[in-house]
Amino acid sequence: MARARAHQTQLTKPPGSLGRLEDLAVWYAGVRGQFPVRVPGRGELFVFAADHGVTAEGVSAYPAEVTAAMVRNFRAGGAAVNVLARQCGLAVTVVDVGVNGPVAGGEPRGAGSPRGSGTARGTFGASPP
Repeated sequence: MARARAHQTQLTKPPGSLGRLEDLAVWYAGVRGQFPVRVPGRGELFVFAADHGVTAEGVSAYPAEVTAAMVRNFRAGGAAVNVLARQCGLAVTVVDVGVNGPVAGGEPRGAGSPRGSGTARGTFGASPP
């Protein structure tokens, strides 16, 4: 962490100008136990989706159907998160942790979209490891 922090002072930028990102970089080096930190070869973005009943209580501005529609869009690769994932070369996994409505587009729970960069593969009804 000390080496990562020292590196921050050598960069051509005002100290602290990257805000929390600088602290996260130092923390990450500490967690990985090395600096410079080797970039992982493969990454994956997980989207956890649920309603938690808040729409029934009037807490959300949107009905539960919107959550299910968004999940279908994640799985089809059409949401903003999918675009960002594609730009970073990340796979997207969508996990249904309590969506109140059909999310699989007519497919049985557990069926996922083909896996690929920025394409959700789905892990509907998945149990934690």
